[in-house]
Amino acid sequence: MQRDDFRLHHRLRVRWAEVDMQKIVFNGHYLMYFDTAMGDYWRALALPYEQTMHALGGDLYVKKASVEYHGSARYDDQLEVGLQCQRIGNSSMQFVGGIFCGERLLITGELIYVYANPATQTALPVPPSLRAIVQAFEAGEAMTTVRTGTWQDLREAAQGVRTEVFVGEQGIAADDEWDAQDETAVHAVLFNRYDLPLGTARLLQPEPGVAQIGRMAVTRLMRGGGLGAQLLEALADVARARGDRVLRLHAQRSAEGFYARLGFVTEGAPFDEVGIAHITMTRAL
Repeated sequence: MQRDDFRLHHRLRVRWAEVDMQKIVFNGHYLMYFDTAMGDYWRALALPYEQTMHALGGDLYVKKASVEYHGSARYDDQLEVGLQCQRIGNSSMQFVGGIFCGERLLITGELIYVYANPATQTALPVPPSLRAIVQAFEAGEAMTTVRTGTWQDLREAAQGVRTEVFVGEQGIAADDEWDAQDETAVHAVLFNRYDLPLGTARLLQPEPGVAQIGRMAVTRLMRGGGLGAQLLEALADVARARGDRVLRLHAQRSAEGFYARLGFVTEGAPFDEVGIAHITMTRAL
């Protein structure tokens, strides 16, 4: 088993509380590492787990969990957990995994889930749509698409994401969230394979040659999976195609690092916008 065998890699650092009296990771924590990596697996599929299972009418239950130990992890080790769905049966899904420290394989594991009725916990066939999504992921296919268009085209999907993130989560007043610029902006919405909107942003042109990105939002459970970068680059392509030379945005200070990793640099001093600290950032096109 090699690290490159896996498309999904979950990274973690061993915490002090996970080390036993032998000064190595207590054996039971490795199952927790695999279980935590499963959360990243569903994020990589662009599927919010609870919402997806509710819509499908079933849920996954662990039938078997096995671990084989080849080496020990120690406090502060940086580990990678690889997961792969190796087989999908009629009602079961078999995952295999490896926990690596660098290139060294420490742990191998197997997790078998049964898809079942949540009320009776009796087995159900794995939905064909879910089977197809998992198989496509393991084959290296993209799990999301970004659509760009007008407010008339994408209003319903964009409004749902922005209401959830800005109004519901961040407490921004609805009157501050919606403005006349939505009508003239180019909008981008990111959808998963169930056509569920998971992120949105808009593109304005406040002056010739300058493209301003705003209202960037990704639903909470999907953050950290690269969806924000997909939205930004889709709008950057639109701006580049119409001849803009600079991308500008007002970044919330908590997201400053995210934009810096995508090549943006700060300009000027921080400022307050709807009660949240922001800073202007730009990137050449």
